Amino acid sequence: MVKIHIFVTIIQILGLKVVNLIGTYECKADVKGRLMLPSPLKKQLSGILQEGFVMKRSVFQPCLELYPMKEWNEMMAKVNKLNRFVKKNNDFIRRFTAGVKVVELDVSGRMLIPKDLQQFSGINKEVVLSSSVNIIEIWDKDKYEKAIDDAAVDFADLAEDVMGHVNDDDVVS
Repeated sequence: MVKIHIFVTIIQILGLKVVNLIGTYECKADVKGRLMLPSPLKKQLSGILQEGFVMKRSVFQPCLELYPMKEWNEMMAKVNKLNRFVKKNNDFIRRFTAGVKVVELDVSGRMLIPKDLQQFSGINKEVVLSSSVNIIEIWDKDKYEKAIDDAAVDFADLAEDVMGHVNDDDVVS
C-alpha cells in the first residue's frame, strides 16, 4: 500500500497523467459513423481530451483501438527502436500502422470513425466501447459479445497463464 501511495505522489509531483480507464459502454454510431463518447468515459479522459487520439485496427481482434495521444506516442517510441534493416520489423511496422488515423471530438462531443476503419471492424450502428487499461477498444456490439462468449470458456486457464506467476512485488516468475 505504501508503494502505491509513493508512486501516486511522485506522479502528482511530476505532473504526469496516468491513464487507467475503467468500464464498458454501449452507444450508437450515426449514419456518418459518428459516436458520442459516453459521459463516464469522457470524465475519465477530461484531462487529455484536448490532446486528441489515434484510432487504429486491432492486431488480434476485429475491433478498433483508441489511443490517447500520450499513449500512442509512448507506443511509437517503442516501435521506433526497431531496426528497420530487418525485414520482419518493417513488415510489422507497416501492418501495425495500417489505417491509423488521428481523431478528435467535435464541438458536440462526437468522434468520427473513418469509413475504412468502420469496414475493418464491421461497425454499423450498435457499438461497444471497452476500456483496456490505457486504451479503448471500439467494437461492433455483436462481435464484442461473441468475443466475450468465446473467451469465457478458457478464461480461467488464460488468467492463470498470464497472471499466475505475478507476485505482490510486481515480479513475474
